[in-house]
Amino acid sequence: MEKLFGTDGIRGVANEHPMTAEVAMQVGRAVAHVCKGGEHRHRILIGKDTRLSGYMIETALTAGISSIGVDVLLVGPIPTPGIAFLTRSMRADAGIVISASHNPYQDNGIKIFSRDGFKIPDAAEAEIEDLVHSGRITQMRSAPHDIGKAQRIDDALGRYIEFCKQTFPDQFTLDGMKLVLDCANGATYKIAPIIFSELGAEVHTIHSKPDGRNINENCGSQFTSDLIAEVHRVGADAGLAFDGDGDRLIAVDDSGYELTGDHLLAICAVDLHEQGMLDGDRLIVTPMSNLGMRLALQDKGITCEDADVGDRNVLELMVQRGAPLGGEQSGHIIFRKHHTTGDGIVSALQILAVMKRTKRSLSDLGSVFQPAPQELINVPVSSKPPLESLPKLQSAIKEAEEKMEGRGRVLVRYSGTQALCRVMVEGPTRDDTTRVAQELVSLVQEMIG
Repeated sequence: MEKLFGTDGIRGVANEHPMTAEVAMQVGRAVAHVCKGGEHRHRILIGKDTRLSGYMIETALTAGISSIGVDVLLVGPIPTPGIAFLTRSMRADAGIVISASHNPYQDNGIKIFSRDGFKIPDAAEAEIEDLVHSGRITQMRSAPHDIGKAQRIDDALGRYIEFCKQTFPDQFTLDGMKLVLDCANGATYKIAPIIFSELGAEVHTIHSKPDGRNINENCGSQFTSDLIAEVHRVGADAGLAFDGDGDRLIAVDDSGYELTGDHLLAICAVDLHEQGMLDGDRLIVTPMSNLGMRLALQDKGITCEDADVGDRNVLELMVQRGAPLGGEQSGHIIFRKHHTTGDGIVSALQILAVMKRTKRSLSDLGSVFQPAPQELINVPVSSKPPLESLPKLQSAIKEAEEKMEGRGRVLVRYSGTQALCRVMVEGPTRDDTTRVAQELVSLVQEMIG
């Protein structure tokens, strides 16, 4: 049976299977069925980013949910973590986000949160898949007098704005700080400028005019050249780049240097450690995190522990280990004290709080470690056979690691949301790293490109 769910919900090209109106309606019906329990009137929140196809999928989901006798609360464009917060805050039975995160506008996706604000567990995903694929969900429907209704929640953005601001320490403001925000023409375009302005910053915003097609287009957390230029032009203290659905953060410091999720995690981990608030002196990361960060934090008495790639895997291990902080090099950062999922705006506020508390510039804080030379190359692939079934590739990986004699590492894995194979190499020198990465990329292209 074909899997609907990948590492981060359901995702695909809009108006192509599985991201069609027909499938979305059945998924809506299945989610409504799975979340029902108890005698109360059930409600599901739906939010989205700024993609053109969001309207189509939102309407289909609404039709499916209401046909099962569950009401729909429509929020409109809002960051993914906003739906996680509102689902919990409003005691809704589930929350759905229509977004493909950092992907181009042609793609879209469906992410689902439980009533506690966490992404739904694997068992619930499996039940939804079975209901849809077996066709059983088509036989389930409410009586005419029980059909659900839909309504818009006009103050949803205001509620989320206040939530974000409350994660910033009361004793500080952003007075005197100059910030540049890159909203990726996505879900943060309206609320991010409000939040940072209301806290006192002088805010300059770029890529904040979504048209349905320009989300993530050469902007946001994956493309920081415009942000770097604007930080230089206005003399900003920091540049903050969000992705299309607002759950990632990449920063640019006052010198125009890009700080990855690893840098931001290291800054916050050291700050929490120095305050005695990093429980277990443990930071949860993934295998993609830089070797330089691991060694620098180790010297400060902080242990990095790896979860599988994906923010839900990071969160799961954080809960198991009682760790307050975790995240990914890509900019997914989770502060368990504040939220149940990665939140780009909340992450930015915590970084700015460290700057205020320590009275240090972002470039100074960002020098917490020197990144080991790293190459990360995304290789388009035509299929995804198990990597362990490709002996020639496995042999090349083993040979490369042996040649680096413990001074580097290789990680080759498929993207969970795109037809890509990610080749990551860290090595003792930039030349060695680039050479090994290119050799492995050529091999991947030859075998499955």
